[in-house]
Amino acid sequence: MANISSHRHFVLDGFFELGALRPVLFVPFSIMFAMSLSANSLLLYVVASHRSLHSPMCILIAGMACVDLSLPLFFVPNMLLSFLFDWRSISLIGCLLQMHLIHFVGAFQSTLLVWMAIDRYFAICTPLSYRDRMALPRFLKFMIPCLIRNFTMNTLMVGLAGRLAFCGGNVMNHCFCEHMALVNLACGSTAVNNLVGLLTLFLIPVADFILITISYVVIFGSVLHSGKSGTKALRTCVTHIVVMVVSLMVALIAFLSYRIRNSLPAAVRVFFSTMYLLFPSCFNPIIYGIRTTEIRQHILNTLSCCRRFHTVTYS
Repeated sequence: MANISSHRHFVLDGFFELGALRPVLFVPFSIMFAMSLSANSLLLYVVASHRSLHSPMCILIAGMACVDLSLPLFFVPNMLLSFLFDWRSISLIGCLLQMHLIHFVGAFQSTLLVWMAIDRYFAICTPLSYRDRMALPRFLKFMIPCLIRNFTMNTLMVGLAGRLAFCGGNVMNHCFCEHMALVNLACGSTAVNNLVGLLTLFLIPVADFILITISYVVIFGSVLHSGKSGTKALRTCVTHIVVMVVSLMVALIAFLSYRIRNSLPAAVRVFFSTMYLLFPSCFNPIIYGIRTTEIRQHILNTLSCCRRFHTVTYS
């Protein structure tokens, strides 16, 4: 029975409580989608086109922009079409594929913050050997275990969900295929799925934030012993701490909204889970563009060149 699904198609019924007002959601979500695409594309272009920005930290920031650029593409276009044309159906295979892409790529939001924390640790605590330690052959020992972990846990989680039998309802009160939203539609025991879901939560985002916290505690300790030069170097960490705190707050709100579901309207839970994926994609490139001096200057120069080109073209 666990290998056979009675339902092969599902209905994504997020924000159904709004009724006739549901199409209005197209406007704010399309604005956020456009902001995410344009801001992350600009950040990627600036880093890729200027050799002076090809430092390890800027490359990691570009990696975060790649994640923030691609993550909304997996669910926002389909969500916008459902708001306008009421296209809410999705196949089981499509649901599992979307779920794997969202969870696998989304996991790198916290993993990239770990790699950035490692970069700052080497830059502040061992500055003389920074370039040697951050060279790709040596840095791979920090990258490969995380890649294997993210792929293995998310593939296992999605694979187990695909083996369930869905002989009950086929309506998910969600705007995309979320793991627990699909598992809750299954008949039979889902204890293994719940356990693997919790393990994935603990081994990826929770473990990442623990490693990040440890790294910055060590960095702060090093700065306290190094005096003013350390304090000056510490300013480069502020951007990553801001991004980490915002990401943690959004994730915590989304997580708690499902644990206090009896006290919150369904539309509020769907909103928080959607913002958990979409808001960082809009927020991160703006923070990195403003807080990172080198990137900010090149972005301003690029925008200035575009403005001059536009003026010459239409004059």
